Amino acid sequence: MISEKIATILDEKFAFFNHPRFIEHDPIQIPHSFSRLQDKEIMGFWVAILAWGQRKTILQNAHTLINLMDGAPYDFILHHQEADLKRFESFKHRTFQYPDTLYFIDFFKRHYSHTNSLESAFTKGLSSEDLTIENGLNGFYQYFFDSEWSPERTKKHIASPMKNSACKRINMFLRWMVRKDEAGVDFGLWNTIKPAQLVCPLDVHAMRTAGQLGLMKEEKANWKTALALTNTLRELDPKDPVKYDFALYGMGIEEKTLWK
Repeated sequence: MISEKIATILDEKFAFFNHPRFIEHDPIQIPHSFSRLQDKEIMGFWVAILAWGQRKTILQNAHTLINLMDGAPYDFILHHQEADLKRFESFKHRTFQYPDTLYFIDFFKRHYSHTNSLESAFTKGLSSEDLTIENGLNGFYQYFFDSEWSPERTKKHIASPMKNSACKRINMFLRWMVRKDEAGVDFGLWNTIKPAQLVCPLDVHAMRTAGQLGLMKEEKANWKTALALTNTLRELDPKDPVKYDFALYGMGIEEKTLWK
């Protein structure tokens, strides 16, 4: 049971960090630079997957990807030629390298060749009755690698509840796409997946803050603990529990950030 004091702190911090000023400090600024749905989806997903390490490097590499796709990711995905792929040889982000880039491009082309939104990739196996997105994430993992030439090395970049991963980066991307946000930070572009089904993006910042607030025990971030934290946050808002990701993440990095 969340105490009234802790509930007040979470609500106040959510209101503070769920603000347009958050955008310039977060990788969500990358999809915010586009107007077309598919560009937001492609670059939102890609920058979320690359979101580990220094923020400056993450953003620099995301801009490099955009430039390599001629500033129009969706058009490039659909219309590129084989010769166009050679330009990506030098692109890398930590352990994400050329074979991974090629497979991401191939996946996007296969997917967008028969549908106009990435949401359907996350609803395979998901029921409207499901309490969480777990079946959707497992279905996405299987769908993403449903190719005879999917590289084994790329599988480490796509998390799944089947592997007991906290799925922090994909859950963050889903928050961006699904949450209906009056403040204009999250996009709320998708309508099949419900905000109530989302799971809190659990990383070291959020986990540390949640532990300090007594919302969870200090444990390793995995799918089980991500679900446990989300279930606790449902006490405050069962329809939109992951909105408190703003509070937990923001409080975790607050002392390192100059908020104006």
